[in-house]
Amino acid sequence: MKEITKDLLREISEWNGEFKGAYNIREDGACVGRVSSKNIRIESKKDQPGLEIFIAANTKGETVSIPACVTHGDVDDLVYNDFYVGENADVIIVAGCGIHTETGEPARHNGIHRFILGKNSKVKYLEKHIGTGHGTGLKSIDPVTEAELDENAVLEMDTAQIGGVDRTLRKTAAKLGAGAKLLIRERILTEKDQTAKTEFCVELNGKDSGVDLISRSVARDNSHQGYHSVIIGNAPCTGHSECDAIISENGKVDAAPELHAHDTDAALIHEAAIGKIAGEQILKLRTLGMTEQEAEATIIDGFLS
Repeated sequence: MKEITKDLLREISEWNGEFKGAYNIREDGACVGRVSSKNIRIESKKDQPGLEIFIAANTKGETVSIPACVTHGDVDDLVYNDFYVGENADVIIVAGCGIHTETGEPARHNGIHRFILGKNSKVKYLEKHIGTGHGTGLKSIDPVTEAELDENAVLEMDTAQIGGVDRTLRKTAAKLGAGAKLLIRERILTEKDQTAKTEFCVELNGKDSGVDLISRSVARDNSHQGYHSVIIGNAPCTGHSECDAIISENGKVDAAPELHAHDTDAALIHEAAIGKIAGEQILKLRTLGMTEQEAEATIIDGFLS
């Protein structure tokens, strides 16, 4: 495993020299380390690049990590990972991605993740993306997430793009059965001329299913972000979508939430707020001895935390 891979792993998956539990490390399109556990089995796909991860029913308190790293330009990595989560399982899945280039050649990772959650199962999914290096090559990460939640299953997604990614298109689609819950927390920072587009589509198909979707973003310099969410209520259900964004300099954010109620007992809400940092917030922190730049950085860090 390369040193730059180790550096990226520390950033995206809190790797400290080892992983606890099952893991698969992907480096420039190849596996450079894999361990399965008694209850979590990781296998390579036979027909396309990627993994099949089988989590046994009733598995509790275990973690599986599947980070992917691109360490140089002229790499276009594509991977398909399928997660099969057994009934009553309660696990954590860590799936970060880091890309690095020091040349003018582009580097890209496209991870397509599919989750099949059994009845009463619970998954906490952590995903962090970062781009590093001084190269001028375009750094792109385009994640796709598809999820099917059976009765009373819960999927909690905590995703973050923490800087350095020039282009990203993030797609998430989910279908929820009776009593299933989907909780999403997304945080995105863009700077310079970077662009980021987010697309969510959630179908609430079962009685008492629910989704809570919160996106927070900061667009600085000349960067541009787009946010589009669609919640479809096909049964008695609850849905909430919230997009909060801060823009500074010449940053731009477009937000377009959609709600479709196809049942009289579908309760759906959306909120969107876009604006700049309030001047009184800057002033308050400057009275504590901070420069204007330090005050702005502190406010943004708190907003995205």
